[in-house]
Order: sequence, then C-alpha cells, then structure tokens
Amino acid sequence: MTSAPSKTLVRLVDRNPTISGAEIASELTPPPQFEHASFESYRPDPDFPSQQAALDRLNEFAGAWRAAQRPGGFFSRKRPARIELPGVYLDGGFGVGKTHLLAALWHVAHGPKYFGTFIEYTALVGALGYAPAVQLLKGARLICIDEFELDDPGDTMLMTRFLGELMAGGTRVAATSNTPPNALGEGRFAAADFLREIHALSSNFETLRIDGLDYRRRDTEGHAASLGPDHDVAHTADALAARGHAVSLDGFDDLVAHLATVHPSKYVKLVDGIEVIALDGVHELTDQNAALRLVAFIDRVYDAEVPIVASGLPLDEVFGGDMMNGGYRKKYLRAMSRMIALTTGELPPHD
Repeated sequence: MTSAPSKTLVRLVDRNPTISGAEIASELTPPPQFEHASFESYRPDPDFPSQQAALDRLNEFAGAWRAAQRPGGFFSRKRPARIELPGVYLDGGFGVGKTHLLAALWHVAHGPKYFGTFIEYTALVGALGYAPAVQLLKGARLICIDEFELDDPGDTMLMTRFLGELMAGGTRVAATSNTPPNALGEGRFAAADFLREIHALSSNFETLRIDGLDYRRRDTEGHAASLGPDHDVAHTADALAARGHAVSLDGFDDLVAHLATVHPSKYVKLVDGIEVIALDGVHELTDQNAALRLVAFIDRVYDAEVPIVASGLPLDEVFGGDMMNGGYRKKYLRAMSRMIALTTGELPPHD
C-alpha cells in the first residue's frame, strides 16, 4: 500500500476569505455532530421527567410539518392541535440535550429553514447589513438559535428586532440561551432573563424547562493538551503533512492578530479544508477583544471538528486577568470546554 502524497503546510494568516450572504446562509445548518439528530435518538433521562416532557412538547410543535408529510396533510383527521405560540425556548443547563432537540426540530421542519448560534446570526447582519439580512431569511419556516447571548445589550436588541420582523411574516423560532453575566448556576434556567431581554417578543415564546445532569461542565475539569513550551510544533505539523493531511501551522500571536482583520462570519472559511490546526507559542491573553475573537474562532473550529495541536500554555488557560470573573465568563467557559475537546481528541490516523 502506497502512502498518501505529502502536502504542503498552509498558514491561516495567509487566508483572506470572502463570503457571500448566500454562502453564510448555506452554513446555517446544524454542526456535523448533530447532522443526524432526531427526536427518536434523544434519550430522556428517567430521573428527570422534564426531558421527556420537553421531547413530547417539541413533537407537538413540529406537528404541523409532520402533518404535511402524512396522507391528507393538513386535512387529515389526525392533524395536531394548533400551536398557539410561534416561538419556543428550551431552558436548561449544560449537557441536557438542548442542542440535540433543537437540531431534531430543524431536521423535521420543511424549508426554508436555518440553524445557527446567536453569534452566527449577528455575524450575518454585520456582514450584509440589517435590511439585506432580513430579506435573505424572509420567508423561512423555522429559525433555530442556539446559545442566544444575553451579555451584550446591543446585540440582544438587534436580534430581538430582527426576529420580530421575521416572526411577523410567519417564521417560527426555537431558541436556547446563554446566561447573563455571573448568573447563579451559569447555564441553568435562564428563562426569566431571556424573556426579560427580548421583552418585545416574550409573549410569543413558550418556555420548556429541561432539568438534567451537567455533563458538559465535567469537560472543564481537565485541561487542554499542550506539547509543552519547548516542543517544536512545526515538527509535528510536518509529520502530519507528510502523511497526506491538510495541516495549518501558525504562531499563536500571528493568528490572534489575523482574526482582528477577518470578519467573524468568515472564520468558517479560514478553516475550510483543514484537517489539523497547529499553533506555536500559546500564551495568556490580556486583551478582551482578542479573547472574544478567539472564542468565536474556536466555535467554528469545534463545529468543523478540526483537532488542534499546540505548544506553550494549554489553550484553556489563555483567558487571563479578570476575564473569568467578568461579564463574558460563560463564553469563556464554553470555549475552554471546546478547547479541551479539540486538543485531547484523536488526530487523523496514520496512513
């Protein structure tokens, strides 16, 4: 068996991608790990009856789409009861299956439909402008918003207005949310905060509370893997490229600086086609804007399931100063969890 041909290392900082509104919209689908999520594959924990209750209620919410797929469609005698509210909010802690259920709902909905994080939708508006973004998504049957951010009043007001225009045209909305700064429980039961922040739309949303064990919090108990401060990460990157893998190699400072020149809506294209990301010289960040851009980048890397090898400080320790005690603590915790997963997972196999 012949080995795969060697590939040349690339640098993310040499990439200056462009992306159209249509391309951004085409990326608004569930991430790969939820590509096959369904109501049937969701496994409610019998110790937490609210999980089964939420599953049942979402099945009802999706009833109109299911009815259209049955013989007789909407005129079938088995047509479900009319859903009174066009919005549903999944309220629960980390790791209780909110994203799985959100993706399952998206999969059964008839198109046009969109699924993305709050950051992806605000990036869409930022890249296209408000009116073109509304026009692009106008007519959608369903918009799913995972991790609705509550820590930036300006973005929250923008998204409330944005969703209001779409819902007025008949679009249904399903959402989960992040918690506000330093909220008690960090991730559990933020419904009151969510409804307060979107007060103009709050009467359109039904809240489904989901109790359960906080599995994702366990992910932050370890640390991101690091090759160490003295390791030549370029050697590892060269070895992977020699086996035929598409590998990027960048200095940590170079990448952080480059992210400031690329709109977050384009981060997904920065890692397009990359199988492994190699970073050299990871260290603590003290600039919050740089840290938040790194968070957005890690979100896209996580969705693309691209592993990271890095030298220097473990990636989950980059948020320095008072960042972990500030208003964006929840964002940083999520990023830390994802950094751990990305650096401790399996690298592409040897050829």
